[in-house]
Amino acid sequence: MNNLRKIIVILAMCCIISSILEGCGMNNTDSNTGYKGGLPKVGATIYKYDDEFMSYIRNSMENDAYGRIALNMNDSQNDQNIQLKQVDEMIAKGVKVLAINLVDPKAAQAVLNKAKAAKLPIIFFNKEPEASVLNSYAKAWFVGTDSKESGILQGKMIVDLWNNNKLKWDKNHDGKLSYVLLKGEPGHPDAEARTKYALDEIKKAGIPVEELAEATAMWDAAKAKDKMDGWVSTFKNKIEFVISNNDVMALGALDSLEKAGYVSGNNFIPVVGIDAIPDAVKRIKDGSMVGTVLNDANNQAKAIIDLATNAANGKNILSGTSWKLVNKSVRVHYVTITKDNIDVAEQAYK
Repeated sequence: MNNLRKIIVILAMCCIISSILEGCGMNNTDSNTGYKGGLPKVGATIYKYDDEFMSYIRNSMENDAYGRIALNMNDSQNDQNIQLKQVDEMIAKGVKVLAINLVDPKAAQAVLNKAKAAKLPIIFFNKEPEASVLNSYAKAWFVGTDSKESGILQGKMIVDLWNNNKLKWDKNHDGKLSYVLLKGEPGHPDAEARTKYALDEIKKAGIPVEELAEATAMWDAAKAKDKMDGWVSTFKNKIEFVISNNDVMALGALDSLEKAGYVSGNNFIPVVGIDAIPDAVKRIKDGSMVGTVLNDANNQAKAIIDLATNAANGKNILSGTSWKLVNKSVRVHYVTITKDNIDVAEQAYK
């Protein structure tokens, strides 16, 4: 009997623990927070959790949401069909607002149609829908950056860095900036704008350029390293600059360059990225990377949660905030980061 009683007690305790965990949302693999308490429900998606930059936005959103809204975050696993199902599920669970980081910007209309049918406000973030999509629904907005601005700032930074170090970096002394370029996802608005406007600024400054190679690395460090390995093998010392659409790919390129002996001395090849993630900031500080452009994850997250909280409570989305809405969008500005103002990037992640 004693053994039977022990088994019953253990089983009862297991049931209690399981119920507690379920009530806390801890067995929800999609979110660290879940729909808690009596706060208004907001459903959010991230296009994929293992995107390093988006992980900073996600963590900041969860921190900013605490005590204000019941936020449920979902990993769309870089699959638009999964994301569409998640939107249906969140609507079925009674959310007051949707906050969507699209997998594919071309799917914005399909996502918006679901929100519109349920009469829900929707805030797109990071990946920008076409203006016509936003304008088709009064309760749709975008929070993010201006992709063009990041490209312009990266280009201006390259111009300044090249002009200040031309004697060292122009290895064959032909006056041309010979570069390789790591591009993000094909057709992605950020990848296209960053590539175009960075190069436009360099040419506008009167610096002759020579493109040795350009390739897509899908915002991924391992893919960027593979591309860089091939370029180093092919071009060797002909490479005078590495331009990357983001820091993750820049770090992958640096890994390759470091192993080949191109991050110091006379062989040094300058690398620039965009985002100012902490690992890139460290590399700028130690001199192995020369610059980046701060993509302010904390302020983007704050704007998303501020707007979502107001919308969930039936208020004007800008009520009590300092954000400005232009053409249905809240824009968070980029900032150029080099060794001279590295403290600005360090403060952004505190």
